[in-house]
Amino acid sequence: MGDAKFGALALAMLLLGSIIPLGLAEGNNTTGSYTGALDNSTREIMIAGQLIDQLQRLSKFAEEKIEPIKDRLPENSTILVHYELAEDYRDKAISEYEAGEYYDSILDSLTAMHHYKVALSALKEAKEKVQDVRERIKIEIERMTEYFRFVERTIRLAENQGIDVSNLTRLYNETRDAYKTVLDDLKAGDYEKAKADYETAKEKKALLDEELRRVREELAYANADKIVRDFLLKGEKGMEIAQRAIEKGQENGYNMTELQERLDTFREVYDEVKALADEGRWEDALNVMKENRETIVEFHNAVGFVLRKARERELEEKLKDVRAFLREMNGRIQRDSKALRELGREGVDTTRAEIQLRVAAQELRIGVELLRQGRPLQAKAHFAIALDMLHRVDEFILAHS
Repeated sequence: MGDAKFGALALAMLLLGSIIPLGLAEGNNTTGSYTGALDNSTREIMIAGQLIDQLQRLSKFAEEKIEPIKDRLPENSTILVHYELAEDYRDKAISEYEAGEYYDSILDSLTAMHHYKVALSALKEAKEKVQDVRERIKIEIERMTEYFRFVERTIRLAENQGIDVSNLTRLYNETRDAYKTVLDDLKAGDYEKAKADYETAKEKKALLDEELRRVREELAYANADKIVRDFLLKGEKGMEIAQRAIEKGQENGYNMTELQERLDTFREVYDEVKALADEGRWEDALNVMKENRETIVEFHNAVGFVLRKARERELEEKLKDVRAFLREMNGRIQRDSKALRELGREGVDTTRAEIQLRVAAQELRIGVELLRQGRPLQAKAHFAIALDMLHRVDEFILAHS
């Protein structure tokens, strides 16, 4: 306790230097009774009073920041624990000052100031964290816009084919309303409610996903010929990409055994599906695809990995000049939009490509905003998605031109 008192008193003496004018501290040879130095009790009174004034201002500032959110904080939060300690020490320091216990008032004022500082620092960190999470939730909800459009289109297609979509429609409406509630929470500044409602929205979406898969499976059998043809087209292109990657990898001395095995396994499934398709046995071909779903997914994931790596290298190169990259991306979006309109006029169903193009434009906008916020790594992730979507749109346009 002695060391603590000595340290507090030393700090108080430093504070005194800013309180007492320099002239009062100088010696005065004309008076023998006064040397310019104040006695210890006078010093303590002045220091204690100055600290109480500063403490009151700090207390008011902390109250304005913390009291409005106090009820929403957990009991053991750093903010609340130190804020309450600061309040206790503040009350104690004021009582001691009023009772003439100036030295103890000084110590408790300094202690209260310390706890206020810790509480306010924790509040600042929490707000920054909340802002990051809020931004992530907003971006996720923005992405849901395209997902909801996809669900709406599925409902229309299924209705046109006589499939019961009552349960899908109900879950769609509930999920959409749940995400809207989260947005309303964020707009109202109620972060804690937004977090809770976001979890509820995700649970609703999981149920919607399950029902959507069921309805789309019914749609698949109703459109087996189109789905099988699409599988064969993508499968042929995927095998070409995998074969080129294997050859290039072997030239550079890499072990390509795993990719080769996945290619060989997929080719067996592809050949079986193609043989059934050639005979017009579309549902049987679809059943083979369903039975070998894992093999198909693993192969396309491997091909996707190859393409992502190639596009990551492409993106790294393009981002060396960000302005040129953004100009190129905007130009491609405009050109692809025009090309899709022309294909639509020719009777080609461009819905999927249009969705991919909208996703590309949205991800590009998000990336630009993140760049403005000084978050280049996050921006890069969104630019990668935009670039991938544009590649897919370009492939669609080329395949139907």
